[in-house]
Amino acid sequence: MAAQKPDATSSQTYPQLVKEIRAKRLKPVYLLHGEEGYYIDELVNLFENLLPEEERDFNLYTLYGPETGVETVMDVCQRLPMMAAHQIVILKEAQAVRADSLNKLHHYAERPNPSTVLVIACRGEKAKGKELTDAVKKNGVIFESKRVTERNILPVISDLIKDKRMSVDPKALSMLRDYIGTDLSRLYNEIDKLAFILGPNAMITPEAIERNIGISKDYNNFELLDALNNRNAAKAMTIVEYFRNNPKNNPTIVTVTMLFNHYANLLIYHYTRDKSPSGYLDALGLRANETWRLRNYEIGARNYNVRQTLEIISAIRECDCRSKGIGSRQDAYDLLKDLIFRILTSSGIIRM
Repeated sequence: MAAQKPDATSSQTYPQLVKEIRAKRLKPVYLLHGEEGYYIDELVNLFENLLPEEERDFNLYTLYGPETGVETVMDVCQRLPMMAAHQIVILKEAQAVRADSLNKLHHYAERPNPSTVLVIACRGEKAKGKELTDAVKKNGVIFESKRVTERNILPVISDLIKDKRMSVDPKALSMLRDYIGTDLSRLYNEIDKLAFILGPNAMITPEAIERNIGISKDYNNFELLDALNNRNAAKAMTIVEYFRNNPKNNPTIVTVTMLFNHYANLLIYHYTRDKSPSGYLDALGLRANETWRLRNYEIGARNYNVRQTLEIISAIRECDCRSKGIGSRQDAYDLLKDLIFRILTSSGIIRM
């Protein structure tokens, strides 16, 4: 289980890195940094539990950046493991170490001890220090944990489901996004639950989500958007009333955010010069396997022209402000109902 001789690979995705660590194909140095703390916490936990329990007292060192000098870290890394193939040294909270001081670790990273695995965890921000990052690129692995946003959460969910050897229905995918949002801890827990219940090679359907997670397959943001795209007023208003009666699973802030993202993207769709599927995918920042998402914008563009789309975006912004108590004390669901009415009756006149 000794650390492998470094090769040209310096960066990996989270699933790839987890697979490598679990298989104990280890590198001498790991730099984990970035804004999204969840992935860094999970990887550190993986390293902490990599050694057998009987070896941890002698060969697992957990150091904290604010309390430990860089020279001490390097001294510990140069030690030999006790009755084991290697030792693991984890430097937590490295983001709290001054950049010029942390950068001194490049002296060790340039010639790491082959019987030590050093893990540098900068949680919440990128590591500063070009010499350190260059040395880790050469001899180890750099993992940047990028912040997950509403815009890029769908690929994260899709990749996680694929990693669990399952597939997902487009509507079910949107339901998961709307219900869980960017809470990665909750997302992984819910997908793990579905993987356990449904088993390998299963398709995650809206029915499976309704049955096992508790989101309605008929009354959700996906169905609301479908009703608005098709100007189905009766269905849209029925869904809003369901939301009002089930506020815990249907907070208005999530719905308003979803509507804003959709109509902002619809405006991009209208103005995209390259009208081919690849042109739309590129303009909207979608991946090649997400052509199914263009269907929503195609339908929306037929029913809402550019001026109407601009009017709707203005109405959504106004609703968002009022829901936060700016210029209004109306109930959030009354505001949402009014917004849905304004979307359905939009004429292309922007209220100032």
